[in-house]
Formats: sequence, C-alpha cells, structure tokens
Amino acid sequence: MKLTIGYLYADIMSLYGDRGNVLCLVRRCQWRGMDVAVKELRLGEPIDPKAIDFFFIGGGADSHQQLIAEDLVKVKGPGIREAIEEGAAALTICGGYQLFGYYYRPISGEDLPGLGLFNAWTIHRGAQLGVKVKTITEAKVIRCVGNLVVQWGKHVLVGFENHGGRTYLGPGAQPLGKVLLGRGNNGEDGCEGIVYKNAIGTYLHGPCLPKNPHLADYLIQAALARRYGPVELPLLEDDLELQAHRAALEHVWRIRGEAILTTH
Repeated sequence: MKLTIGYLYADIMSLYGDRGNVLCLVRRCQWRGMDVAVKELRLGEPIDPKAIDFFFIGGGADSHQQLIAEDLVKVKGPGIREAIEEGAAALTICGGYQLFGYYYRPISGEDLPGLGLFNAWTIHRGAQLGVKVKTITEAKVIRCVGNLVVQWGKHVLVGFENHGGRTYLGPGAQPLGKVLLGRGNNGEDGCEGIVYKNAIGTYLHGPCLPKNPHLADYLIQAALARRYGPVELPLLEDDLELQAHRAALEHVWRIRGEAILTTH
C-alpha cells in the first residue's frame, strides 16, 4: 500500500510545531512497511484529486492566511473538494481549519473567502469587539491560549490552542469532540473542531498527532480506505507516544486538581 500526503503551503502555514504532524504520519506508515510520499503543494500549484490521499494544512497568522486564501479557493479548491468527496482524508489545523470553512473575518481588513468544505465560519474576536490590538498584553485578552483537552468518542485528545478566531458551526455540522479543558471553537458551545467525511478541522497544536496516536491511525486508515477498502493497521509499540499523552493529562490534573479518565 502507498499513502501520498499533500502538504498544503508547507513554507507558509506551519505554526507551533504543526509540521510534526506530517513527520508523525510518515513514520507511522514506514514503521508498518508502507510506502509513503509527501508532496508539498505551494502557491500556484493546482491539485490532481486522484494523486493525493491525505491533505494537511497547518496554522498561520492573519497575514499568512491572506497570502494563501485566494490560491486555496481558486487554484486548489476544486481538486481538494473532489478528493474529499471521494474519501480522501484531511487534517486542518487552526488557520487552515478556518479557511476550510465558508470565510474567516480577520481582526482588520476584508473577509477571507474559504473553501466552504466545512459548514463553519470564523470571526476574529477583535473584529467582533471592534478593538485594535497594539501590544502582546492586549492580544492575550482576546485570544484563546492554553491547554486544550477534548473528548473524542471514547478517546481523549490533548494539545494546546492559541487562536484569536472564534469558529461557529452551522446546522447539522459535526464537531470533532467536547471540550474538557480550554476554549475550543469559540469558548461558548463547548465544542472543538469539526468533521466532514474523512476531513477534520481542529485547534489542537503541539503538534497533535504524536501525542494522539489514536487520531493519527484513524486518519491513516481513512485515507487508505479510499484506494484499498477497509484496512486493519498493525499495532505499533506506542509506549513513548502514550507517555507523552499521559504527561499532558497529568499536567492538566495538577492544574485542575482532578483526574480526566482516558482510554487513549
């Protein structure tokens, strides 16, 4: 079996260790004896929907999102939509997640059109309040910053968030999970992320996949199923990965003074 990962805007959208998600996917495939390739998809490059099994896009500041928004919608959008509708997998983080929705309204300037793949939209908190941010202290007040723990089905996901945008899901949209600690999509509805077919949007940085191997394998299986049908992945010795996962939860426990149970 072969897995081809399309890394969207690797030179622009990769905040807070997001590149580590691609490294994690590559290693977990290689450890299982699978052939895996990473194709960097840069500005101006259209997408062959048949050639990519898994799309990844990381986070970026407003200025980074402004650089890629038009290209994402007009140049890459048709290929991405076709691939996702046919079963390709995707992991979109923070700024990438926002631009896979209908639009992102930055703290200043015009709305940035999104792919509309996710039934969601995002508005920067500064734009909601009509405030101008001049210092780091002012920015911190309107940002969601800190540990993020999410109940994802029977599993728990860990990471951290750092975003000024507030994402709202439309009717019928499926969130990734329930927030156990942190703010998640908007700090109001208790939800984090979104799921559409085999595409996931989330605010989990860190990077999220090395500390959440169950999510990594879920996405690998989903991506492979498009070409090969249902796939059962051989188990890996995830002692270090689960140790990192538990360490993140123990840190949360020390902060909150209570245990968060997880089956990983």
